[in-house]
Amino acid sequence: MTDEQPHHRGDPTVFAADLRADGEPEAEFNPGIAGRLPRKNVAAGALVRDEQGRVLFVDPTYKPFLEIPGGLVEDDESPLAACHREIREELGLDLTLGRLLLVDWMPTHGLWRDSLQLIFDGGTLSPAQVRAIEPAGDELGGFEFLDLAEATPRLRPSKARRVALAHRALLSGETHYGEFGRPAR
Repeated sequence: MTDEQPHHRGDPTVFAADLRADGEPEAEFNPGIAGRLPRKNVAAGALVRDEQGRVLFVDPTYKPFLEIPGGLVEDDESPLAACHREIREELGLDLTLGRLLLVDWMPTHGLWRDSLQLIFDGGTLSPAQVRAIEPAGDELGGFEFLDLAEATPRLRPSKARRVALAHRALLSGETHYGEFGRPAR
């Protein structure tokens, strides 16, 4: 984010009051300790469907697998605000996102550090909303609606598990926690 205010999807007045109520930031008791603490990436995506219940997948130009709409959360940005921003940037849609379906932990893999992957309910698009989708040409080669069985061969195995787990959460009305796309207890 470019300015110094946190970006979130809540009421700005309530958020500002909550921040004031927390008081001044605490000083570092041991100088330098905060810089040595681990950092974790967070990504937020949405399970968006068409009227037939198929899931919206995007085709990124920078990787060989399909993805769901969403992306990395920027510094000082809430996951919900990031998901909303990414969908607007990637698809030109301004969606009202629903409840959190899934929190999934991803281990470090190659150059990517471990992360938390959040998936929100992106709702069901009307035919007019589907026609209004404008994929970001520099980032997406296109989009399509697929059922999970059709999409699975075109997804990383962990992503296929994650999307299936989020879909189960959608149907059950619960929020799930997973690790690398597998339910964790």
